[in-house]
Amino acid sequence: MYPGTWAATDPDRVALVMAGSGRSLTYAELDERSLRLANHLRAAGLRRGDVVALLSDNTPETYEVYWAALRSGLYLTAVNHNLSAEEASYVIGDCDAKALVVSAAKAELVSGIDIAVADRLVYGGEVPGYDDYEAALAHAGAAPLPEQPHGDDLLYSSGTTGRPKGIKLPLPDYAVDEPGYPYVTIFGGLYRFTEETVYLSPAPVYHAAPLRYGGVVHALGGTLVMMEKFDAEGFLAAVERHGVTHTQCVPTMFVRMLKLPDEVRGRYDLSSLRYVIHAAAPCPVPVKQRMIDWFGPILYEYYASTEANGATMIDSEQWLSHPGSVGVPLLGVPHICAEDGTELGVGEIGTIYFERPEYDGPSFSYHKDPEKTASTQHPTHPNWTTVGDLGYLDDDGFLYLTDRKAFMIISGGVNIYPQEVEDLLTLHPAVQDIAVIGVPDEEMGERVVAFVQPADGAPAHDTLAAELIAYARERIAHFKIPREVHFRAELPRTPTGKMVKGRLREEYVARG
Repeated sequence: MYPGTWAATDPDRVALVMAGSGRSLTYAELDERSLRLANHLRAAGLRRGDVVALLSDNTPETYEVYWAALRSGLYLTAVNHNLSAEEASYVIGDCDAKALVVSAAKAELVSGIDIAVADRLVYGGEVPGYDDYEAALAHAGAAPLPEQPHGDDLLYSSGTTGRPKGIKLPLPDYAVDEPGYPYVTIFGGLYRFTEETVYLSPAPVYHAAPLRYGGVVHALGGTLVMMEKFDAEGFLAAVERHGVTHTQCVPTMFVRMLKLPDEVRGRYDLSSLRYVIHAAAPCPVPVKQRMIDWFGPILYEYYASTEANGATMIDSEQWLSHPGSVGVPLLGVPHICAEDGTELGVGEIGTIYFERPEYDGPSFSYHKDPEKTASTQHPTHPNWTTVGDLGYLDDDGFLYLTDRKAFMIISGGVNIYPQEVEDLLTLHPAVQDIAVIGVPDEEMGERVVAFVQPADGAPAHDTLAAELIAYARERIAHFKIPREVHFRAELPRTPTGKMVKGRLREEYVARG
């Protein structure tokens, strides 16, 4: 299903509303405007399998572009608007975009893009070299499309460990108004999305989960409430104002809400909430425990990736009996393997592979990078793939994450998982944010270094560093304790909560 389904039965229902400005789209408007854009793209020569790129802040137009692509058999590449012009140009060029739609709010970034794309549109203002979006829609008209093959997204990884990688899934073989799209069938059913759903999306729409879950809401006839930008108190206010039933967060958002003063957290009525979904990054056990204590047993976690090679899920009741777990299989069967591909036993940490029983070729590919695609496959089981995460399984088959393979520290021949140290210190009252990395060490190979963003009012000096080290020393093995603590006004996270550790490592090494 798609917006046209609901435009036909309840055209005046609100499909999308912005939490801050109040700008909104009804299903009739979303259907017509996405159809007009689809007609424009078709007239511009785009056909099934071609790519339209989108570079925008969170606005209603983003879903007009999304549904224009999905009802035309096109791929949509949503570009991270926090990239540099060089990085954005790389993504737009690498995905072979034949059309580029941008927001005038990102004019400074857009003006630096040096990739030639024939069809270029801008909304919300003017950008030299781009045609007016509204004029294009008006000229295109709303004649029905001759056919509406289902499109898909072609999204790029966050680039936390190098150049972003385009993740390309095979196009569906059904029409946009036919059932079968996995995000709708799996997650819509799992979290009981219906026409009555009011879903709050607090994250940037270029990220996979916010983009796709907004699409699920529209496919099933609910209302999407989109925040222009996450703000901890603003999130609580939006829940109360709109009667939000569902939302999806990342752990960083939980931490920021938990650090609000008690009187602020108690000011808002959150009783409408039924499902608080979280993913994208591991959630420290004490953070999740406090969120369940506050919100109730309505937290639902899933572990997945943009590659969609596998997934697990866990509800609050399961988590309380398996704290720290990311759940049991939802898509694919997890296997934990050593470096040589040997499958490991219960409790042993290794690379997480997902087995897809029906194998007829890779379930995804990295765009223009067959070597990288091949590297995701298990050495002896081609239907087992990995995205590089490390973890283990317990006796009940619940999966636990330990870290990204790229972030693991090897010091004196011993594996150290930074996530454990970060989880320990993240709720320390003097810590606003923390990242732990390994840096070169002549004697040990690598040593543990922490970068800390102090909480408001906390002094950033040697006394605090010694306090944090002493706090850790009382709670974890001494070989895991940071040997150095460096303070920063802000740490380099993506807006979806992922720490860009490569930038910290490069800074440290360059400093000598």
